[in-house]
Amino acid sequence: MKEIILIKTGEIALKGLNKSSFEDVLVKNTKWRLHSLGRFSFSKAQSTIYCEPQSEEIDLDEACRRVSHVFGIAAFSRARVAAKDFADICDQTLDFLGEELALSSTFKVEAKRADKSFPMKSPEICRELGARILARYPHLRVDVEQPEVLVMVEIREAAAYIHGRQQPGAGGIPVGTSGKAAILISGGIDSPVAGYMMAKRGLSLCGVHFASPPYTSERAKQKVIALMEKMAEYCGRMQLFVVPFTQIQEAIRDKCPEELFTIIMRRFMMRIASQVAQRQDCGALITGESVGQVASQTVKAIACTDAVAQLPVFRPVIGMDKREIIVIANQIDTFETSILPYEDCCTVFTPKHPRTRPRLDLVEAAEQTLETDKLIAEAIAGMELVEIKR
Repeated sequence: MKEIILIKTGEIALKGLNKSSFEDVLVKNTKWRLHSLGRFSFSKAQSTIYCEPQSEEIDLDEACRRVSHVFGIAAFSRARVAAKDFADICDQTLDFLGEELALSSTFKVEAKRADKSFPMKSPEICRELGARILARYPHLRVDVEQPEVLVMVEIREAAAYIHGRQQPGAGGIPVGTSGKAAILISGGIDSPVAGYMMAKRGLSLCGVHFASPPYTSERAKQKVIALMEKMAEYCGRMQLFVVPFTQIQEAIRDKCPEELFTIIMRRFMMRIASQVAQRQDCGALITGESVGQVASQTVKAIACTDAVAQLPVFRPVIGMDKREIIVIANQIDTFETSILPYEDCCTVFTPKHPRTRPRLDLVEAAEQTLETDKLIAEAIAGMELVEIKR
């Protein structure tokens, strides 16, 4: 029997004259997520996208799981296709939802008749289909408030569609509709969450990671790659730029006051990330900073960092506490990878007493001892590119 995935677009419906372009990007992103499962055809009508498998061999359970991770989808349903004939609608409903109905005690029928030429009105469909279900499963009773099983019938132009409760989608708007940004990803808990949150608002991402061998290991880099592969479930294909940072950190350690090490290091990261981002046509940077979490994330420290950023810096977790961030990290399956005990460059040469209220003039004076442009140019020249796919 033919089954299909009905996709509801939610926020996209509010985009007015731009609605169609948002839907086109959503279809493109969904196709990419599903392409390894087989061929699907897509069509659009009335704020619904019809995702139709072209082979009965396609794993629709896996397809639905992947669809649930695509930004721009508010909700979706795995539906059975029936002819616009009431007898066939009844037969398909009992076949498609029969097992679920047999194991439940309450149900409710809802109907939407988008095709007004269908001879039965919605209340009549609900009444007559409910009677057929009760005749087959007499143990059931109708509960219009909190039914265990919701039987939904949608009468549309092409066919009738039968499904249970809609499943929640990832929400947001399609990745790529808001431009592109570069995320500074460390390997910790916060930055993958920050990237996920900005991708949900339509930004496509590339990653910038700073590695400091031999102080950081190859396993630390592989940890970041693993995190971005998990992010790709939601964010789509990405590029990761791994920047060699050892020489810069050693120069800061040798020539700058210890208490300013962290803030000067962060400023170098911002300078390099800005250049990488601009080369990749990014319009912003993203970090996982949260106010007051560590010494480099005080208001004054963030101001010193932003002074060298050449692009807007988005900090979506800035007002969240660790517990709130961890909830999202678990939701997107990055938490367990983030806590693997492989040190990143931010823990190298950490000062005993970092300055939490740095003065910009003193930081700039300390940086005069460094060959800033040369260090940055050499780091960018030595970058490694990693393609992230999922």
